[in-house]
Amino acid sequence: MNRAPVPHAFTLLELLIVVAIIALLAGLLAPGLAGAREAGRSAACLSNLRHVQAANDLYANDNGGSLAPGAPDMLRNLTRWHGSRDKAADPFRPEGGTLSEHLGTTLVRECPTFAGALRTLAESGAGFERSAGGYGYNNAYAGVVRARASDGTRPLVTDLAGSSRERFATPGATIAFADAAFVGSNGVGGVVEYSFAEPRFHPDWGAEARADPSIHFRHASRRDGRANVVWLDGHASAAARTFTWSSGLYQPEAGRVGLGWPGESDSNVLFDDEPGP
Repeated sequence: MNRAPVPHAFTLLELLIVVAIIALLAGLLAPGLAGAREAGRSAACLSNLRHVQAANDLYANDNGGSLAPGAPDMLRNLTRWHGSRDKAADPFRPEGGTLSEHLGTTLVRECPTFAGALRTLAESGAGFERSAGGYGYNNAYAGVVRARASDGTRPLVTDLAGSSRERFATPGATIAFADAAFVGSNGVGGVVEYSFAEPRFHPDWGAEARADPSIHFRHASRRDGRANVVWLDGHASAAARTFTWSSGLYQPEAGRVGLGWPGESDSNVLFDDEPGP
């Protein structure tokens, strides 16, 4: 009577070799998978920014061509482009902002790469502007009305209205919204939410008054990261960081947490159209 063959079992050594090979393959594949996931998050973030600027265009269509004010009546400090609050010490909610009606759900405009940080900030009580979704508005020029002074400054006329779209001669080269954050020692990775994309210089004070940066280069790359930007003409792109600076008033230093500016010119040219009135 023939006996059935006995199946060969793995020896301990063979099993260890197989486990080692699997671990090696996983180690080789992990960076590629992580990169692919981040690429997907970055693409979704870019799409969200297009949606936010589309809402701004809809607002302008309804308001005689004037873009949305980013923080109307800033002295009261209760309203932003993305939401509102009852008291200055409260976090912002997504209702009641100048763009809230056109933006719809907060999920549409939350940057997926920054979503975990937003949740942690909200849960810790350190997050006040979560309804901005991790994005900042070019409020210094697009979200207010400014005059041009003879000394080169751009004094504020009113923050109750945004600039006219027609004032910007090159909307395809003028930032509307960008990935944004601000330094904060109580934040996540050294940053907290911030709803404005600040220019390189304070427009009220002239070329010597450099601002602290708030554009957040959060999307991974081999160098300094990339920040997603949507321009006033509605097209969106990823931008490299070319410059950073810190006044020393806030900690940690902006450059250490991925904050800075894109563009080669050390001026406000990407925020304000210089030939405009």
